Amino acid sequence: MPSILKTHAPLFHSLTLCIDILLSVVLFVGFTALYAGMPEAHDGLLRLVGLGLVSCFAWPLMLDRFQLYDSQRRRTLLAIAGRLALSAVGVTVLTLAAWRLLAPPAPPMLPVACGAAQLVTLGSLRLLVWGALRLARRHGRNFRSVLIFGTGSRAAQVGLEIGRHPGWGLRVLGYVDDRDTPVDDRIPVERVHKLWELEELLRSHVVDEALLACPRSMLATLAPAVSILSEAGVPVTLLSDLFGDLMPPPRVTQFGALPALSFAPVHHGKLALALKRVADLVGAGLLLVLAAPILAVASVAIRLTSPGPVLFRQIRSGLNGHRFEMLKLRTMHLDAERRKADLLELNEMDGPVFKIADDPRATAVGRFLRRFSIDELPQLWNVLCGDMSLVGPRPPLPCEVSQYRNRDRRRLSMRPGLTCSWQVGGRNRIGFEDWVRMDLEYIDRWSLAHDFRILARTPSAVFRAKGAS
Repeated sequence: MPSILKTHAPLFHSLTLCIDILLSVVLFVGFTALYAGMPEAHDGLLRLVGLGLVSCFAWPLMLDRFQLYDSQRRRTLLAIAGRLALSAVGVTVLTLAAWRLLAPPAPPMLPVACGAAQLVTLGSLRLLVWGALRLARRHGRNFRSVLIFGTGSRAAQVGLEIGRHPGWGLRVLGYVDDRDTPVDDRIPVERVHKLWELEELLRSHVVDEALLACPRSMLATLAPAVSILSEAGVPVTLLSDLFGDLMPPPRVTQFGALPALSFAPVHHGKLALALKRVADLVGAGLLLVLAAPILAVASVAIRLTSPGPVLFRQIRSGLNGHRFEMLKLRTMHLDAERRKADLLELNEMDGPVFKIADDPRATAVGRFLRRFSIDELPQLWNVLCGDMSLVGPRPPLPCEVSQYRNRDRRRLSMRPGLTCSWQVGGRNRIGFEDWVRMDLEYIDRWSLAHDFRILARTPSAVFRAKGAS
């Protein structure tokens, strides 16, 4: 079976497409019989058939849109599940629009229930196949042979990454370089091949993919090798960190009639970001209702123990550096900002951030609120207003942004969040350099599934209160 899959991949994809359509048809017919029955009028039957065509054929279109007919070899289970969920939302929206337009003799529950059943059925089948293939690859079957170009630290890291993921089913044939010995000690000398040996390697071995993990200085030397690989029909993958570790991942675009690589700070689709905004509105609204008793008790405690307003309003830098007024429960005395200059030497954070574990400006109630992040709850209102998101890089102060290095500014390219990787990863125990790196990794690898993972880890991080101040 594994060798058949690799050799007849187009046939397997066509079979998958046919199964998707067939299962969608069966489910639509079943739910139609349950919710609508057989319409008496001929016109009603035609409109119902039209709705069925949209419901069934929208699935292949959406699955293809989210690349679920491509190889899922290197995708995680959560990434696939997230793409399936986005596909289901797209199909349901299209089917409801068709129901509204065609007005078939069926209730609106039909497209919703049918879409949910199609998601469960098609999704379960896909995840089952993904698990079976991953198990087969772990046992050495259905593998792909790869050549890694380069023998430096980047190439060694790629080799180690392949070794850490046996479920990918990748085997390293060797490393190709213009040197006789590897640059990195982790690469065995006997596995290094010279560039001029490439054509012989292609004749004597089956090469399924070439990974370019070389330094920029080697790119000019690699041009003939890339031509040889392309002529032989071998896919070539260029690692996007070739131009630096903090560069955003590129996307293939067009510059007129010419193909181009775009290094835009954020490449996420408008539909995915729209769904993130919907999740923000629903989640923030629900959390604000649940947090209302806590906010009420905290507000009374603040009023009774220190003079001044309950809420602290502070200007922060949001998406693309645009400023907004962020809300917090007041945890400090009224002269806190004036006393900050006297406490600069006590700062426990590196970089442009100012934080003190036992800040003398904090009130007794404020220390408790800060320890368990209760003071952050009013920011749910900022989420509802669109200034913030539930998950995203924490919003910095404008004075901190003014001290950013050029590469630090990219952390402003997504809407700031109530919680983030830094928040659940240790907060003040993490230095500014690692904080920025975590934010950039979040931006580059963002998905709704990743947001849900961070949200799920947030309560535990809050109750442990590690790194809080």
